Amino acid sequence: MAAVSGRPIDVHTWSTPNGWKIPVMLEECGLPYRVVPVNIGKNEQFAPDFLAISPNNKIPAIVDPDGPGGEPITVFESGAILQYLGRKTGQFYPTDERARVAVDEWLFWQVAGFGPMLGQTHHFKIYAPEKVPYAIERFTAEANRLYGVLERRLEGRDYLAGAYSIADIATVTWAKLNFKQGVDIAALPNVARWLETVLARPAVQRGLAAI
Repeated sequence: MAAVSGRPIDVHTWSTPNGWKIPVMLEECGLPYRVVPVNIGKNEQFAPDFLAISPNNKIPAIVDPDGPGGEPITVFESGAILQYLGRKTGQFYPTDERARVAVDEWLFWQVAGFGPMLGQTHHFKIYAPEKVPYAIERFTAEANRLYGVLERRLEGRDYLAGAYSIADIATVTWAKLNFKQGVDIAALPNVARWLETVLARPAVQRGLAAI
């Protein structure tokens, strides 16, 4: 396990599924941190100071004062941050290559598919100023397909990739909003069991409440 300093990590984030991931991970790892709110409802993600940390103008991003070599480092993109914190602490991200590949597969499944597609579902079902039936039907169907993938993966497994990992942390913050996504969680017993287990973790609860 890498040495971990007591100096807090600044977490630039907001109360969204992607934004919750990093406080949850930091709580799980026992790392000190400070939340720096970035109110995306007021377009604060486009401020020049935030752009210097997150070139894509998206939350979350972190500033770790004790990065590699003892020098500060900024990290943007939730998946990259989770991997970085896993390597930094030696927690929730295995060092064995075969085990790490499994975690990476499901982490990238989340950041490339599960999150973006559910985000589009939220947008067109809830937030779009004009209801577009084609878009609602398309993304609701894709949300249900992805939950089907998750249901099959969790058959006979407690977690997505062996032990509890950053893949579960990345996925749970989106899956907990299934009621917004046109998904019948009662028809997905493996997902429901996994969701209940992960959301019951005290560190997860603290991380979700941090923003």
